[in-house]
Amino acid sequence: MSDLETRVASPRAPLPRRAAPALLGYAAVRALGLVVLAVWSAARGKSAYTLLTGRWDSLWYTRVAELGYGYEVRLPNGDVHSNLAFFPLLPWLERSLHAVTPLSYAGAGFVVSLLASLAAACGIFAVADRVYGPRVGICAVLLWAVLPVGIVQSMAYSESLFTALAAWSLYALLTGRWVWAGTLAALAGLTRPVGAAVVTAVWVTGVLSFVRDRSTTSAPGAHHTERTPAHTPSALDGTHAPALTPGAQAPIAPFASSAPACRRVLGMFIAPLGTAGYVLWVGRRTGKGLFGYLDVQAGWRNGFDGGYAFARFVADKFTSFPSALAGVGLIIGVALVLWLYVAGIRRRQPVELLVYTGVVLALALCASSYFGSKPRLLMPAFPLLLPLAGALAGLRTRRSVLVTAMLAGAAAIYGAFWLNGSGPP
Repeated sequence: MSDLETRVASPRAPLPRRAAPALLGYAAVRALGLVVLAVWSAARGKSAYTLLTGRWDSLWYTRVAELGYGYEVRLPNGDVHSNLAFFPLLPWLERSLHAVTPLSYAGAGFVVSLLASLAAACGIFAVADRVYGPRVGICAVLLWAVLPVGIVQSMAYSESLFTALAAWSLYALLTGRWVWAGTLAALAGLTRPVGAAVVTAVWVTGVLSFVRDRSTTSAPGAHHTERTPAHTPSALDGTHAPALTPGAQAPIAPFASSAPACRRVLGMFIAPLGTAGYVLWVGRRTGKGLFGYLDVQAGWRNGFDGGYAFARFVADKFTSFPSALAGVGLIIGVALVLWLYVAGIRRRQPVELLVYTGVVLALALCASSYFGSKPRLLMPAFPLLLPLAGALAGLRTRRSVLVTAMLAGAAAIYGAFWLNGSGPP
């Protein structure tokens, strides 16, 4: 056997070992962001730790962890801000960690988010590595780390926890682990309302897998055989998916149906239990049934209007010259997000990723929530980064490192400036 044949036939390293460079790079970027935040905050007489754990939504989460649900604030304009709007998984974890360690509830939330951000980075690598290979996986993780609002990944918020659960659920789908996919989707549904995106991905993939099974078995002379996705390495033979080069397309995968039908059905059954369970519980607690949670969100002026309010918000920016620049920036930002999604379609991303990302985009861009929060609401849509990761992976190593370092520095400075200013609502 030749050396080339030996290299091709040899199994890949375990996932943790393959993910190690991505995790080290991710940790370095996040450490840089925290150091810059600490220096910037100290210069302004503020506590970086307080900014990360004791403001905005982090206060609501820690209050739920400490006192439970039932707290609300009535504003002069009649709005009612109830802590029922915040899903329970992060507060549960904060309470559990507080019970077994000397950490405060806020400190527990900070630790949970740090650990969850590493789990999210590993999950993003696992998905990208499965589809396009390890080099793209590393680049995808680093791009997620250097997002302009990446500092949120280190805050006592639920974005990191949700992204970790979503990424690993999608990876389980890609590898045919349906019960795990459904279980992680259910946990994602207990973390944020956008958990519906993970549930939808599980259901759409499941339905399409059954449709494919039926069309395969009903075709004249067809013989059903179990197949691994064409765009991925085989789970059995350890073969390696090639990295995506700029302009290349990954072949569309056949829907993962290698698992028995009973497992697919069980995964689909489990997936919506988290979201449905919490929404129904809120409805019962408020006495308003299925619409109880919608009423809670309405108290925060959150709703789904198809993007009308966001469009008016952008249009209002053009009423004066200085704000018009912000309007142009918003339009460019939305156009870039949509272009990346279309690029994912053109590069034939797996249906699991396209469905998940599409729902995340719809819920973020078409909601009437506070518009300044939309960048962080888009953070879990990590498959948008895969086309960029493919381009970055196609560069020479020295050049890709330089680009990543520049982005990391810019993200660290912006994160410190943003968190010491308006920050995430």
